[in-house]
Amino acid sequence: MIEKTIANWHNHLRGQHPGGLDDLLADDCVFLSPVVFTPQRGKDITKAYLSAAFATFDGGDGASAAAEKPVESGTTFGYVKEVMSGHHAFLEFETEMDGKYVNGVDIITCNDEGKIVEFKVMIRPLQAVNAVHQQMAAMLAGMKKA
Repeated sequence: MIEKTIANWHNHLRGQHPGGLDDLLADDCVFLSPVVFTPQRGKDITKAYLSAAFATFDGGDGASAAAEKPVESGTTFGYVKEVMSGHHAFLEFETEMDGKYVNGVDIITCNDEGKIVEFKVMIRPLQAVNAVHQQMAAMLAGMKKA
């Protein structure tokens, strides 16, 4: 099941998944951020965090997040390894933010319907975590004002 979910995820990142995040995420999805202590529960908050991450990694100003602009086109963001088994996927990514190398893992779990029920992000090194934290906080604050 996870292979189809991840294929849809990649299509979404390329702007080729018509249903977008609404189609990919389960209503009770949980987002686990590398910079927020508590799990974020629900589709709407997960969409907000993923949209902010898209815009952050894309170097956008929030407009790209609102439009769910793909992050893989024209950026340095990319997945370099994938491991999938059953309902779980581990996707290692690399990118650069403010001249800092960012290495991380998206750990994605889907249900029997192929909807994402958990999205966990882990990032290294510490300088990357700090950069992501600053930019995500600014992006989320900007999205709340809009």
